[in-house]
Amino acid sequence: MAAESNLERQDRLRAWIEKRQRASVPEIAEHFAVSLATARRDLEVLADQGKVQRVHGGAVAVRPAPPEPPVVQRSSEQLEEKKRIAAAAAALVADSETIFLGSGTTVMEVAFCLRERRSLTVFTNSLAVVNALGDAPGVNMVLFGGAVRMSEASLSGPLTLQGLAALRSVKVILGIRAMDIEQGMTNNYLDESLMDREILRIASQVVIVADHSKCERVSTVYVAPVDVIDILVTDSATPPEFVAALQSRGVEVIVV
Repeated sequence: MAAESNLERQDRLRAWIEKRQRASVPEIAEHFAVSLATARRDLEVLADQGKVQRVHGGAVAVRPAPPEPPVVQRSSEQLEEKKRIAAAAAALVADSETIFLGSGTTVMEVAFCLRERRSLTVFTNSLAVVNALGDAPGVNMVLFGGAVRMSEASLSGPLTLQGLAALRSVKVILGIRAMDIEQGMTNNYLDESLMDREILRIASQVVIVADHSKCERVSTVYVAPVDVIDILVTDSATPPEFVAALQSRGVEVIVV
């Protein structure tokens, strides 16, 4: 019988960790009859490929984010958590500020919480944000043009990126599809991820609003490392070890 290749063993290891959810280096070495050094190298390879997440002494399975339903459907998911998160994020915004609000249901809730602000300037690519703030008397709305993504009620593409390139140093409040300490922030769609990268580039302060269902998850397209986050506003169901890991990287975490 031909000897098992490294790739074959690593694939079996990935499947084994997915089934168990967690495995230590000694357990891997014993189960696969390899040295501790080989077990560690296999874990490093799989972690670099985003197939497992390295933790002290071993690895845990990566939880992929589920497919993203349309914004109208998502608006009722984790609604109470989103409302608490939105109120806390809105409290970070003062009258007369200039901010950017991204797309997504949690950011839409933030927008509703800002209706009473005075002399507030809001840049956005979200039609949902415009609907929430368009008739607020103290808010000056600026909507970037672009291609309409109906499922997200947002605009993206070259025209949107061109508009964003003109901005400098604004507070950004952004939602995200998935967050993982090692794999960073990720989204489902390439255009959306390119948008988010440009938004983060012009930010003077990055506020991410994300409920617990977005944490310790990985989606399809990489956006940025978690280190770019200044403040994460999340709910109390977010795993404490995830919160602690962010805080150790200098991220302020507001739990509501």
